Amino acid sequence: MPGPLSPEITIAAPPVVAVEALVRAFSGRRAVNGVSFTLAEGDCLALFGPNGAGKTTLLRLLAGLLSPTSGTCRVAGFLLRDGPVSRAHVGLISHASMLYSALTARENVEFTARMYGLRDPANAARSALGAMRVLDRAESPVRLLSRGLQQRVSIARAIVHGPKLILCDEPYTGLDEVGSAALTDALAERRASGAALVLVTHNLGEGLALATHAAIMQRGRFVRYERRGVVDAGAYASEYRELVTADV
Repeated sequence: MPGPLSPEITIAAPPVVAVEALVRAFSGRRAVNGVSFTLAEGDCLALFGPNGAGKTTLLRLLAGLLSPTSGTCRVAGFLLRDGPVSRAHVGLISHASMLYSALTARENVEFTARMYGLRDPANAARSALGAMRVLDRAESPVRLLSRGLQQRVSIARAIVHGPKLILCDEPYTGLDEVGSAALTDALAERRASGAALVLVTHNLGEGLALATHAAIMQRGRFVRYERRGVVDAGAYASEYRELVTADV
């Protein structure tokens, strides 16, 4: 007779991003000071804080654009110091478009797809532009596009390679209702595919609506960090103001 069935073993997927005691100092001042957190597939960390709190520096560290003074960060299992290998899993959406103005929208996105070694960069570019509802302007030089349309192209470029971690620095800046809806849909699709998000925003309601985790950053540290489920959205705004003005 067959023996008893072995219990089914479930192996948890490794976190998309794992940050431990991350520090970045400039001339002795710690812009990021001992930040630690992990995000799994589909998670979204909404990151709030006043200007100068270190939020953008943290995003630049996660994107591999800055090297940490100390501490570690892994993205999709790769250390940041692995360079292009780790950065290939990251997409950065900024309020600055950082596009090549002389190139068309398609050329900008397709160039990025080629840089990441995608098998069919032309199709990937069309798909990303379509997701941001700007495919009808694909052959327009970026310099002739409005600020909002440039932002949509920039977002398409950031997601064209299907990154596992998407870093969003005030991504809704400059977008109209169509662009905002396209971005929300694109982020939801990427999360459903297993990506994690870090969203920096001054809009508490916007951030909490997308978040699975929320953090308030002040003077380079997370002064509050918790799962979204325990956050009272109604009281969060006043609690946020108290935290960020306590030592001003």
